[in-house]
Amino acid sequence: MNLETRKIEFIQEFLNLQNEDIVSRLEKILRKEKSNSEKIFEPMTIAEFNERIDKSESDFQNNRFKRSSELLAKYE
Repeated sequence: MNLETRKIEFIQEFLNLQNEDIVSRLEKILRKEKSNSEKIFEPMTIAEFNERIDKSESDFQNNRFKRSSELLAKYE
């Protein structure tokens, strides 16, 4: 099924909705996704990249980091 067909089917389903909560949630999702797609990615400069590397190395040497096992345990 191509994109145009999917959009038409979605619109038809949307028009048949009677639940205002569902319509509100779909509106919220659409606004969020639209704003995310409009953000422009700007790559770092070489200087910014090198600064980030230096800070990361300093953090590691000064024991300011978490191991992946600690992060995983937090979300289990």
